[in-house]
Amino acid sequence: MVVKVFDDKIGMAKAAAEHAAARIRDAVRGQDYARILAATGTSQFEFLEALTNSPDIDWERVEMFHLDEYIGLPLTHPASFRKILLERLIERTGIAKYHLLDGDTDPLGTIRRIAGVLAVAPIDVAFVGIGENGHLAFNDPPADFETEEPYIIVSLDEACRRQQVGEGWFASISEVPARAISMSIRQILKAKEIVAVVPDSRKAEAVRACLEGPISPMAPASILRTHQNTTLYLDKNSAALLTPAAKITA
Repeated sequence: MVVKVFDDKIGMAKAAAEHAAARIRDAVRGQDYARILAATGTSQFEFLEALTNSPDIDWERVEMFHLDEYIGLPLTHPASFRKILLERLIERTGIAKYHLLDGDTDPLGTIRRIAGVLAVAPIDVAFVGIGENGHLAFNDPPADFETEEPYIIVSLDEACRRQQVGEGWFASISEVPARAISMSIRQILKAKEIVAVVPDSRKAEAVRACLEGPISPMAPASILRTHQNTTLYLDKNSAALLTPAAKITA
């Protein structure tokens, strides 16, 4: 894993977007299409803004897959990850081929359908974040490192649900759905390349645990250290608890 630290999250987001855009262009040039995996959440907003403004991406040749989604939350809810991706990525770029996770009407049917499409070819570049509890997608600790299922239904732990309240998506923890659809850990690791975008001081402890602690289901994002082509983008706040050596490579 390569770790890059920037002075602020705007500079971090722009650098991550330049990296991501280059990989998309490379894939389109090399195979006439690019498959991407997109994350949402507040921490991804600056990155998505910079990515959608990147020049010379043939978005008509990009196929987008969705990382995770709440179960039982309608598309109209502000916290719906489908809504966020539609508004902040799909509609801004004109991506025509996308696969959104419908956790509201038919979660199991959604999993079966999208898993079948996903199996056709690898993801060229995956965009992910790290949660305050160290989760990767909605794989909260202790995460399942063994399942080969592409998508799984998971229960969200209290720390994860409190993060959603803290970010302003819900008024109270009782409003946060208790379950979600999540891409599995092993499926995420099948991506050819992973770009992880993790700003803000509230993520600093999770970043430290994932980079300097053991690779463990208790720190789910620590598994990214086993992937041969992952770049972790941090700002100085999310990197604040790291030792100097960890800020270069891990």
